Amino acid sequence: MTDLEQGQSPLPMAAQRRGDRAVDSRVLGMLIFVASETMFFAGLVSGFTIVKSGAMVWPPPGQPRLPIEETAFNTAALLASGVLLFLARRAFSRDRTRCSQLLIAAIGLGAFFVIFQGVEWLQLIHFGLTLTSSTLGSFFYLIVGIHALHAVIAIALMLRIWLRMRRGWLAEGQFAAVAVFWYFVVGLWPILYLRVYL
Repeated sequence: MTDLEQGQSPLPMAAQRRGDRAVDSRVLGMLIFVASETMFFAGLVSGFTIVKSGAMVWPPPGQPRLPIEETAFNTAALLASGVLLFLARRAFSRDRTRCSQLLIAAIGLGAFFVIFQGVEWLQLIHFGLTLTSSTLGSFFYLIVGIHALHAVIAIALMLRIWLRMRRGWLAEGQFAAVAVFWYFVVGLWPILYLRVYL
């Protein structure tokens, strides 16, 4: 006998099949986007490495040294933001209040990272490092600037999911997709720091 002959609706079975997907479509879409962005940054870093290794003197004469120590502190803040987001994701299904607190703390540290980068840029411009001052300036502002743009977009997305969660409209897949993007931003930065700053 079929489900219809037994009086059962076929809809629960269809719903069950949809729930059996290995990866949410939003997460899959974000993973594909992150993979393409990884290749983009790999190209930028490769170009920078080639130029740096071919230079007789690095940094170029007349250019300031990049702020290694201050940026290391800022890197720690960004990594802490990633950890807080991970903890928020774990708390999502159990304790929405705790999740909300952890998420807003992750957003705050992410915003601190971006603002600190902006202050660093202003100081470097004051000391003569600009887009047109040298190859170091060109690559530095291109690579770090595009990363900062990704960070700003990810922070805006995290703020959006925080607001949706406060209203009770947040789905697990939405949270997971934004988390993948933020993990990419956080995980990429130490590589950029090691390649560009050191």
